[in-house]
Amino acid sequence: MPESDLQDADLIHPATQWPDLPDAFGALATTRRGGVSMGPFGDGRDGGGLNLGRHVNDDPEAVQANRMRLCARLPGPPAWIAQVHGPDVVDAAAVQPGGPVLTGDASIATVPGVVCAILTADCLPVLFADLGGKVAGAAHAGWRGLAGGVLGQTVAAMRAAGAGEITAWLGPAIGRDAFEVGGDVLAAFEAALPGQVDDAFRPYAGRPGKYLADMYLLARRMLARDGITRVHGGDRCTATETDWFYSYRRDGVTGRQASLIWLK
Repeated sequence: MPESDLQDADLIHPATQWPDLPDAFGALATTRRGGVSMGPFGDGRDGGGLNLGRHVNDDPEAVQANRMRLCARLPGPPAWIAQVHGPDVVDAAAVQPGGPVLTGDASIATVPGVVCAILTADCLPVLFADLGGKVAGAAHAGWRGLAGGVLGQTVAAMRAAGAGEITAWLGPAIGRDAFEVGGDVLAAFEAALPGQVDDAFRPYAGRPGKYLADMYLLARRMLARDGITRVHGGDRCTATETDWFYSYRRDGVTGRQASLIWLK
């Protein structure tokens, strides 16, 4: 791989806040910093942004340049999938450069050098690793996917592939003081987690029928339901950290950052 123009300071290194991540795994999360995209896809500081999404009307050449910068930091090409806010999980090894784009909202990998990758701009990225160092996983959990069981499906797929005890890291997502939702979202989680969601939804003062939802807490509850209690991260807010992250809720037209994990 060529030398990357991305600096360590432009990236999030999950291992620094994921104490039980086995040495068998590598993981990265990007920010909006360190790329060449401009305008609404820039870095928020009048510089080039690291937009990795091809579907947001950014200059395709800029997106490709950004992806190449990221690839130089990885052992292989990211297994980009078509995310649709559902629960389906794909085998990252089946995603081949130049091949068909697979649809799903999570992927797992059991082969060294195969990179699970998720794009987000407020939705919650969750990275998974089994303590035995055999299976990696990554999930895209917007509220629909989270309520619909994408995390549990990812855990089930990892266990079917040979994973033992699993640890997880919650990447950058919209925070509890910024994620405004309606009664439909509350109802979806009341159905998914009966009796466990009241403290995850605060009435939004002055906005009848609206709530502020804590997606990190909801994710921890969903993971605990599937036996995952080793959970780390969950302390960033894409909507309020303007110069660090792209946010669809904040800006509408914006880029996408990535969360990635692989077996070494």
